[in-house]
Amino acid sequence: MDLGLKDKVAVITGGSVGIGLGVARAFAAEGARVLIAARDQARAEDEAALIARDFGVAAAAHACDVSTAEGCASLLDAARHVFGGADILVNNAGTGSNETILDAPDEKWMAYWNLHVMAAVRLARGFAPMMAERGGGAILNNASICAAQPLWYEPIYNVTKAALVMLSKNMAAEFIPMNIRVNAVNPGLILTPDWVKTAKALSVDTGDWQGYLQSVADEHAPIKRFGSVEEIANFFVFLCSDRASYAVGSTYFVDGGMLRTI
Repeated sequence: MDLGLKDKVAVITGGSVGIGLGVARAFAAEGARVLIAARDQARAEDEAALIARDFGVAAAAHACDVSTAEGCASLLDAARHVFGGADILVNNAGTGSNETILDAPDEKWMAYWNLHVMAAVRLARGFAPMMAERGGGAILNNASICAAQPLWYEPIYNVTKAALVMLSKNMAAEFIPMNIRVNAVNPGLILTPDWVKTAKALSVDTGDWQGYLQSVADEHAPIKRFGSVEEIANFFVFLCSDRASYAVGSTYFVDGGMLRTI
């Protein structure tokens, strides 16, 4: 299926590793040009070079911290300078947390709010006019199953991802008159480097980190396995394509059956 993405410009935050990198590579496989944003400049540049080599498309990297207004502004400037704008924005940058509501300080709440919510606000506010000038586009916000089915140990993550889902709904209503579609995705268990790192740390006594991951999948996902980065990335890219042209303001669970409600 041709997704009609050849020569489109896709900007992906958190694009040098994990889901973000998988999404960038999946866009490139469809012929899109990609701009990956990440804090680690060297890694981002290395991955952009590999994308260009592997798929024969233009790929660029920009080092910034999108949890800050300055970082978002610099990414907007980079998109204008390198590609003359953008057609697609994937707000993917984020990370898990570990705290209790009673113990977590205000500063931690605000750090996650800026990363998971305000980054999406600031970038959408900047990229939407660019997209409108180009005839429209798509914005996809990477939330989490924890937005609807929280895990007990990360209330800040749960709350800020839930806010991102609501933000997506509001963006969708506001931006569709500009022919900009906005949706959100709530992934379940996806086998990212962060999960592998966590598993190795928690199974240091046994050394069986694969067994630990399998136990997590057995407990939470009826499919009894983690999803691959490629599986979730393919879904992201489809939603950003014209093949999903009637998908507006929705939140999609890609979770191997992990969600327990309807």
